[in-house]
Amino acid sequence: MDLSNGLVAVDWGTSNRRVFVLDPQGNILRSSEDDHGILNCSDFPAEVAGIRADSGGLPILMAGMVGSNRGWVEVPYVAAPATLATLAAGVKWVEPGVGIVPGVSYLEGTAADVMRGEEVQLVGALALGAIGDGLVAHPGTHGKWVEIVDSSILRFRSVMTGDIFAALKAKSILSDLLAHPAGTGEAFIAGVDHALENPDLTAELFSTRARVLLGAAPAEDASSYISGLLIGSEVRTGLGRVRADNVPLIGETVLTERFAIALARAGRTTTIVDGDTAFIAGIRAIAGAAA
Repeated sequence: MDLSNGLVAVDWGTSNRRVFVLDPQGNILRSSEDDHGILNCSDFPAEVAGIRADSGGLPILMAGMVGSNRGWVEVPYVAAPATLATLAAGVKWVEPGVGIVPGVSYLEGTAADVMRGEEVQLVGALALGAIGDGLVAHPGTHGKWVEIVDSSILRFRSVMTGDIFAALKAKSILSDLLAHPAGTGEAFIAGVDHALENPDLTAELFSTRARVLLGAAPAEDASSYISGLLIGSEVRTGLGRVRADNVPLIGETVLTERFAIALARAGRTTTIVDGDTAFIAGIRAIAGAAA
């Protein structure tokens, strides 16, 4: 892939799509975000042609659900342990100058997991020197807790925290309580602490409603408490396999800050790595290795 004139990096997810037009040094010339995720796209070739036209014909490297069995072209997963080299070798060239990065799969006994998109941010964070070997957390709809060994994605576990929160908010007995804003104050911390100490998530979710009904807790605190409960439960799961005193967080600031609070309650320190910065660095690293 010729990167001498620049590159277009596309993070193409299920619901949304982000496009970054980069100069040869990796600086963002312009970016855009829309709701043309794979579930809202019926003509992928036309969409990609539009991106190319808008960028002056620069090469395009895409990642995320665009390479899934529900996307444009299914790109086989690279099996863990996955490295920059194996990811670059697994790029699917759909058209000249248009590629899709493979995701990563993990299978060991009954443990099975997959990721698409997060691998790019992990590679980018490694390239930037923002993370090294150890445990890395990637909060999101399906959060990832990843073990990095010898700069490779060795094993990982996904947790459906964001998905569960959204489902509870949209249609559950807790929907009315979750209509309140979820803050990070005392109620959030109480939820985190409970989850870190007790493996009773589904029971405690109902208890949250019962306390409100019985006047033992204010309704306006319930959303914050449930957010803390879910995040604390994820942190408990994520920390369960390996010892990690410092856990870097990759992603959006609003979400990573919540997880930083939860990790602090678990006695861990953390650093926050901006997700967009890591994604761009990862796409550039993969494009360079695949050139």
